[in-house]
Amino acid sequence: MQLYNKLSAKERAELIEKAGKERLTLSFYQYAKIGNPQEFRDQLFIVWDALEVLGRIYVAHEGINGQLSLPADRFNEFKSHLDTIDFLKDIRLNIAVEQDNMSFLKLKVKVRNKIVADGLNDNTFDVTNKGVHVGADKFNELIEDENTVLVDMRNHYESEIGHFKNAITPDVDTFRESLDIIEDDLKEHKEDKKLVMYCTGGIRCEKASAYFKHKGFKNVYQLEGGIIEYTRQIKEKNLENKFLGKNFVFDERRAEKISDDVIAQCHQCGSPFDIHTNCANDACHLLFIQCDACKEEMNNCCSANCKEIHQLPYEEQKALRKGQGNSNDIFKKGRADHLPYKKDLRNIFDILKKE
Repeated sequence: MQLYNKLSAKERAELIEKAGKERLTLSFYQYAKIGNPQEFRDQLFIVWDALEVLGRIYVAHEGINGQLSLPADRFNEFKSHLDTIDFLKDIRLNIAVEQDNMSFLKLKVKVRNKIVADGLNDNTFDVTNKGVHVGADKFNELIEDENTVLVDMRNHYESEIGHFKNAITPDVDTFRESLDIIEDDLKEHKEDKKLVMYCTGGIRCEKASAYFKHKGFKNVYQLEGGIIEYTRQIKEKNLENKFLGKNFVFDERRAEKISDDVIAQCHQCGSPFDIHTNCANDACHLLFIQCDACKEEMNNCCSANCKEIHQLPYEEQKALRKGQGNSNDIFKKGRADHLPYKKDLRNIFDILKKE
């Protein structure tokens, strides 16, 4: 019985193109107690592989976190299968703002210790004592309140291309880094401010809101369904859009356009631009923002050194990489000394500290 992906991304892309079907990209999460994550994972893979589901799904004792795509004409079958699972029945599915048939090219269902790497010891606080969930209309009202502190719970490379007006955007590489930084920098406002937080689809705020309440914050709110659901609601209810720029997503699309604002800049020349790319040098593969002009000049590389290596014959490139493993730059997401226009947000809390 097949319990893992057998096709390469290239082979899958060819099959998708040949099929000629429109695919639907969506995401969902649910915290729940799963007794045997491995068995649950295997059952999901068997059913979803037959439904032509592709994506990245994490399963743990604490629940499930999924980002995936499937043929649009099989959505009802997929939804019906979810409804057979008690804790997934009638779950909210965040439908992507922008659709792309190639958003995912493999089906990966993985068992993890946690569905989000938050670094928290869940036994030390009540994870069910979460913040107040608010929809787009209430959220818009809250963030205009002078007694509100709005915090982006995402990483620096996400918020640099798009965020809500007046949001604090922590300069962090990972979600787990942001928790203690936010708690420490806002400790003087635990009682006099409303702490309002948001993320891509809501999952990071679920645990974070309970953590901050445990840390003594009295008024904690979170955007229900994150940026994705917010975008759906403002369109449906004809509300004012207070999100500036693009919403970073973790699939082949890289981002969804929420507004026409371009708030980021090319990391190499500083011109307004907000499209991430990976350095073409396979020994680097750094994720950074590069405009079209720099892309052409640098041959899609992040530095002159990478450009020189990328121009070598493939076998020479391969020989240079031998025994070196992956460069740490792969995981730095735009942090490199040779990127002069990478925005540094380390002092974002100064204004609050001066109050």
